[in-house]
Amino acid sequence: MKIRTALLATALVSFAPAAVFAQSRPWLADRAYGEGMGIRTGDLELHPAVAGEIGYDSNYFQRSGEAGLPLDNPIYSAAVFRLTPSLTLSTLSAQRRLGDTGDVTPQKLNFRAGLNASYNELVGTGGGYDFSQQRHIDGGANFHLDVLPMRPWGADILGNFMRSVQPSNDPAATSAWNRQTFRLGVGTTWRPGGGLFEWRVGYDFYYNYFEQPVFQTFNNAQHSVNTRGRFKFLPRTAVIYDAQTLFVRYGAANPVRNDGNIIQARLGLNGLITNHFALMALAGWAASYYEPTAAPVRANFDSVVGQAELKWYILPQPKLLPGAATVGLSSISLGVIRDLTNSYLADYYMRNRVYSSFSYFVGGRYLVDVQAGYSQISHPAFQRGGQTITGANENRVDAQIFTEYRMTDSFGVNATLRYDASLSNYYLPIVDAAGANRGQDNLAFRRFTGFLGVRWFM
Repeated sequence: MKIRTALLATALVSFAPAAVFAQSRPWLADRAYGEGMGIRTGDLELHPAVAGEIGYDSNYFQRSGEAGLPLDNPIYSAAVFRLTPSLTLSTLSAQRRLGDTGDVTPQKLNFRAGLNASYNELVGTGGGYDFSQQRHIDGGANFHLDVLPMRPWGADILGNFMRSVQPSNDPAATSAWNRQTFRLGVGTTWRPGGGLFEWRVGYDFYYNYFEQPVFQTFNNAQHSVNTRGRFKFLPRTAVIYDAQTLFVRYGAANPVRNDGNIIQARLGLNGLITNHFALMALAGWAASYYEPTAAPVRANFDSVVGQAELKWYILPQPKLLPGAATVGLSSISLGVIRDLTNSYLADYYMRNRVYSSFSYFVGGRYLVDVQAGYSQISHPAFQRGGQTITGANENRVDAQIFTEYRMTDSFGVNATLRYDASLSNYYLPIVDAAGANRGQDNLAFRRFTGFLGVRWFM
């Protein structure tokens, strides 16, 4: 094996596989963009879709391109073709039930499930690298069952699976960060007083599995005991609360990772200020408790966390209630978030992020979706190759524009442009499988991707 540690901070800093997979495919992330009228079959509706795209990736392995480093020369670019079929299945929407029967009574059972996959074919555009090693299929499946929604007592169960393909900056296919993530969650909700007050208590189980043997020391199980509540003290404004305790376990035989617990609680407000402006503000505290079970260095977090977001709805929303779905509404938002996440480099990383978004859907035909953000990512002390590293810090920027024109109610043409960059020249020691130091790797990179595509959907 050529290396054990390639681009840990860059490759692993954002381990949310569903989000990573869907961020360049907005129709998978937001059903208001992805679904058409659907096909009704009894009390269910189906939404099949298929998308084909051709594009370009300027820096597939996210390398800095700096000469003289073991892994950073040269940068490889590729032409990319991807084909993405998807299917969602759900109980009838409120709009369809109202149109068919005039019934607006909440159903006793709401169910929704989805399935998607994406075949990716890559062809090198220079440099002599054989990109046939990188062809792959990623995708996932999910379901959500809500029992007795809007009743005094209710329950829910959810699950999802995601296969995410992500190369390290070593082009060897055996060094890829390909992983599978499983999640299963259950919860119960109490809604006394007609829904003015709502409280949910739940449990979620996650398992993260790395496909390449060299990275399987990162395999871990996570258990989350969580709760959230809402008290609607004004017609369009609510006090909100959330908290969780997360238990991270790598297994007794793991030689390099520390087990740990993360506790977090936040309190705030969410609601409309006017018919055009909405504000969400949460503040709280998080603390981690990592034990030195394997790694020679451990670190813990104990500080403020929170999120604030101001959103302007281009069209007024007089009936929008706190906590209601806002998918598909034309809006502009600006926000800031500070959070804590389990890490595969040090024990955890802390993120301060400023972000903005613009979404505009005109007449059901023309969609523009713009997302951008700047993040400061900080890792505490850790050990690599016998060296104690005082910390790894990155400054990252990301921006994406997605636009689609729907020629008919079920066919559209689209374009996606995305830019990602790590602006920090941070040099990380490279350690091989025997533990020997093989030099340094610069975590900085710049990457541009662009796609043109067509999509059929129902």
